[in-house]
Amino acid sequence: MGLIKAAGEAISSTFGDQFLTVIKCEDMGNDILMVKKTDTNGALAKGSRIIVAPGQVAVLYDSGRILDATAEPGTYSFDQSTTPSFFAGQFGAVFKEMWDRFKFGGAVAKEQAVFFFNVKEIVGNKFGTPNPVPYKDWGHQLLNARMGGMTPMMVEIKCYGTYTFRINNPATFMMNIAGNSQVYKKDQLVEQMRSEVVGAFQNILNSLCEPEHKIEALSLPNKTDEIKTIMSQENFDGAIANRGVGLVSFVVESVTLTDESKEQIRKYELAGDQYQQQGTLVDAYANAVQNAAANENGAMNGFVGMGMMNMTSGNVFGTATANVANSVNYGQPNAQPQQPVAAPVTPNAETWVCPECNATNSGKFCSSCGKPRPTAPATVKCPNCSHEWPTGTKFCGECGTKLGE
Repeated sequence: MGLIKAAGEAISSTFGDQFLTVIKCEDMGNDILMVKKTDTNGALAKGSRIIVAPGQVAVLYDSGRILDATAEPGTYSFDQSTTPSFFAGQFGAVFKEMWDRFKFGGAVAKEQAVFFFNVKEIVGNKFGTPNPVPYKDWGHQLLNARMGGMTPMMVEIKCYGTYTFRINNPATFMMNIAGNSQVYKKDQLVEQMRSEVVGAFQNILNSLCEPEHKIEALSLPNKTDEIKTIMSQENFDGAIANRGVGLVSFVVESVTLTDESKEQIRKYELAGDQYQQQGTLVDAYANAVQNAAANENGAMNGFVGMGMMNMTSGNVFGTATANVANSVNYGQPNAQPQQPVAAPVTPNAETWVCPECNATNSGKFCSSCGKPRPTAPATVKCPNCSHEWPTGTKFCGECGTKLGE
């Protein structure tokens, strides 16, 4: 039994009368994957006409056996006396395997039918990660002190996209999925496929965030080719292939970060800005320290300036400044850094204490607040103990006698 391709003129000429039954499948669209067609009595009469449309595969079935199949569009005649023809097409090897070993369980004692498979690309299938997926984001690297290098920040992402697939092995699809169904639709398959696609995609994400790829999380939508290549090379779509189905395209349309990861990156970028500002101040401090060390007359001024910078910066970078200052050697090998200390001023007959700010001075004006040096005050003598006190003192500080009487 087999299929014989009918001559072109037989379709519209009087030779068409030789066909007893016409078996065909209308356009299967994007939703129907397999349709079973037979005559009203469950058998195929000799000479029945079988029409195969583009994008379809027709499989001739008889009581649990595959008799013949074709992936070549055209009109065929069913002839019980012929041997299988296995017409040309991309499924030739698959058809021969079907002939050699296909045994379909649960078949009725006598049934003949033609199974039409939709081998066009099935489009518009969406997927999304139901839960956030951990991902090493190389776009935000952190210093790893233990490893002595940079390590990616661990974030959590959600991904959404679309994929397309095609039946690439009708025999496997029939045996493992569709069976002897009258009609098998995409909706019966995509829910399970979506779970398997997401599982495969998570394995891909684990590969894309490894050091050999270093793909940033938000760059994933631009890595369609890499994703498809890795999926094929690593056989991440093996569970899908076992159904006689192959993925044709796989597109990540959007990647979103969880709120926690967004906040983590915000702090990272804020810290980066502060680090950059800190680096600028540290450079300025280092220059000030080095200049002060090189000029002994200006050393005090240099350190006073550094103190002012620390105060205006709110001591945010005080630690960094101290580290820089402590690293200066002052030109002495193995010398320990010393904090500059102002020389004390010893009061004497020529010095005076400012009554406004208590600063010790030697000139006519206070070097701290600018107040003029006060004139020597007049005194009053205690009539009881002869101690002298500044004018205006009301009682003697020695004996308590009231003054000014």
